[in-house]
Amino acid sequence: MQRNMYVYILVMAAVSYTIRVLPLTLIRKPIRNRFIRSFLYYVPYVTLAVMTFPAMVQATQNPLAGALALVLGIVLAWLGLGLFGVAASCCIFVFILEWFL
Repeated sequence: MQRNMYVYILVMAAVSYTIRVLPLTLIRKPIRNRFIRSFLYYVPYVTLAVMTFPAMVQATQNPLAGALALVLGIVLAWLGLGLFGVAASCCIFVFILEWFL
């Protein structure tokens, strides 16, 4: 069992290293394709959204409170409120909702 664990760790390290190094070694010219450039531009935002949105709903005692806070946060951000204001408003909103639900 102990030996298999080391093999698993080595395989994971090799895969992670290959994924990070392969693009650096194979792509030496600037990327000119508009589709690929726009795809690469949005990858960090999509990754952050995929990690954040489920956590907002699951972190509360009542998933409805998290979902409603998410909607409130989207509306407040759309109206131009800053990051701190949106986060504080959503936290207060969840606190109030969980108190009453």
